[in-house]
Amino acid sequence: MNDYFVTLDDPTSGARAQFLIGLGVNCFDLKAISGGKIVDVLYAPAGFESGTLRPSSGGIPILFPFPGRLRGTQFAWEGRQYTIPGGDGRGNAIHGFVHTRPWRLIDRSECRLTAQFHAWRDDPALRHQWPADFLLTATYELAASALRATIQVENPSDAPLPCGLGLLPYFRLPLGGPSAADCLVRLPVASRWELVDMLPTGRKLWLNDPQRWQAGQPFGTLTLDDVFGDLVFHEGTCAASLHDPHSGHTVTCRFDATFRECVVYTPPHREAICIEPYTCVPCAAELAARGIDAGLRVVPPGGQFTAWFQIEVT
Repeated sequence: MNDYFVTLDDPTSGARAQFLIGLGVNCFDLKAISGGKIVDVLYAPAGFESGTLRPSSGGIPILFPFPGRLRGTQFAWEGRQYTIPGGDGRGNAIHGFVHTRPWRLIDRSECRLTAQFHAWRDDPALRHQWPADFLLTATYELAASALRATIQVENPSDAPLPCGLGLLPYFRLPLGGPSAADCLVRLPVASRWELVDMLPTGRKLWLNDPQRWQAGQPFGTLTLDDVFGDLVFHEGTCAASLHDPHSGHTVTCRFDATFRECVVYTPPHREAICIEPYTCVPCAAELAARGIDAGLRVVPPGGQFTAWFQIEVT
């Protein structure tokens, strides 16, 4: 199976999710059912399904083996240099490789799909761009009011795999009401990583009033492209949310403790907000080389890890 475009339908509720398997298994459209009403959850620019627009501009791109930016286009690891194409308009590599490439659909039912990307098999050129091979398996399950993703990362090579995993969901605002500006954004964060030229310096700054971020702020007051840390977890789960006071709908983004940082971005078009769970800080390998705990994962040969992420509408 190598379908480019796949739709999941929940026949009981009428919920629907659409995916571009041929572009990073990106879920670019999610219509959930809450209180008997359809809620359009995700933002993607018009024509996104054509595959001709920037792959990270809508839906839920999966970011691997590095989320966010690397400094420049050279990645240094164990005495070797790897050249990676730039992509952020500032001369830096950004967001890894898997969100721009076709995946393979390996299983599918009405409400569930599983797709894989195996780096050196699916794009042999990646042998020269990263220190080790990797295999990602993403499973999505749709229910009436929720979409859940489980992502497994495996290292099938004989070399250690330095990596970080991220998700970049674009949540549409408003959620059925007349005003995006009035929507309340709740972020379970307590610190922020200092950035210079959009790259982390390694310095972490504690927020003056984390309760304000956790209680919620109007979207109209926020302009963000920030890396937050020290997330608040309850029983191993972190939850950020968006609430539309006019429609009464709330979208909650939950993820497990494999994700330890959260990037929050408000695109200039103001039609969405991105709440992005990351397993590490951008540029994590560079920070780790300086002795800074930035969340870099090094998966041993034959090793693996799994993370999950869920969107729910109430």
